[in-house]
Amino acid sequence: MIPLSVPNLSGNEWKYVKDCLDTNWVSSVGSYVNKMEEVSASFSNVAKAIATSNGTSALHISLLLAGVQQGDLVILPNITFVAPANVIKYMGADAVLMDVYEDTWELNVDLLQKFLEQECIDKDGACYHKATGRKIPVIVPVHVLGNMVDMGKLVPLAEKHHIKVVEDATESLGSTYNGQPAGSFGIFGCLSYNGNKIITTGGGGMILTNDLALAKKAKHLTTQAKTEGIEYYHDEVGYNYRMVNILAAMGVAQMEQLPGFIARKKEINKLYNEGLKNVIGFKPQVVTENTDPNCWLYTAVFDRSKELLKHLDGHGVQTRPFWVPMNQLPAFSSDIYYNEGDVAGRIYSQCLSLPCSSNITDEEIAEVISKIKDFYD
Repeated sequence: MIPLSVPNLSGNEWKYVKDCLDTNWVSSVGSYVNKMEEVSASFSNVAKAIATSNGTSALHISLLLAGVQQGDLVILPNITFVAPANVIKYMGADAVLMDVYEDTWELNVDLLQKFLEQECIDKDGACYHKATGRKIPVIVPVHVLGNMVDMGKLVPLAEKHHIKVVEDATESLGSTYNGQPAGSFGIFGCLSYNGNKIITTGGGGMILTNDLALAKKAKHLTTQAKTEGIEYYHDEVGYNYRMVNILAAMGVAQMEQLPGFIARKKEINKLYNEGLKNVIGFKPQVVTENTDPNCWLYTAVFDRSKELLKHLDGHGVQTRPFWVPMNQLPAFSSDIYYNEGDVAGRIYSQCLSLPCSSNITDEEIAEVISKIKDFYD
């Protein structure tokens, strides 16, 4: 089986993890947690990074500190992994699901502008949905598949309507827009190090921010809101959202290799685009203008994609369909879905992700391409 996307543990992972074991620093404090936060902040060009247990917990704390309250609405693209939609529900809020562009599959900022101008009203320094009277304090742009939302349009639009930006950059570590790293545009940016991401700690996440006060608060809340000192005194409701040292050690080793991983991902992207360009019905994701993507998970439109998936699976090639759009999931089906033709639904029904681990060989890619051509022939 040629796997879809697996970890590439070819650096100092064993050395750093052994160091944790040899020194007994394996839990939620230790030098590697500090190092992982420092290298992440530096790489993403932000003032502070706060390590968390996963990307979902990073999103949870970020929305909490961005001011989302029960009864609010939070804008989210309809094409996304389910994590940010779940977090919105944790807050007692609901989503405004925004449709995506036909070519880039990113949040449709032009449609967003229409929604904010026609369906919302600004008053007392906040944005409200006219039909329901509910406040919209935050938007969560999700940089899908390592491509990026058009942040040049989105950020000033959000500022104009008094909406804070919390970036879901969990798929876009290493991507840039106009040279600026993903995760550094909003009040917070969130990363994930799940096993299939461009780097992995097995599990884990990161909060990115340029606001030092919010960074301190985020660190406090993710460590059970325990005050300094030896007394077990907790001054508010906190969360056990800490990354452990042994996983941070893996993360430091992975960050050392990240530039090479990105370079290889771009090579994989080019090989697939060239090899499949003459396949009828094949359409790769279009890169947002001014974006340099990390090419995390190679995904494209294919005719009869569900049949192709079964064909490839039967011939030893692991693939995956796109995420089911949020409006089609029971937990979010009653949320507002703002669209002009349900682009998200069409993309979902046609897309397929292909094997693209950073350690996949050129020969394996050629085999995948050959199996795809066999199917259509």
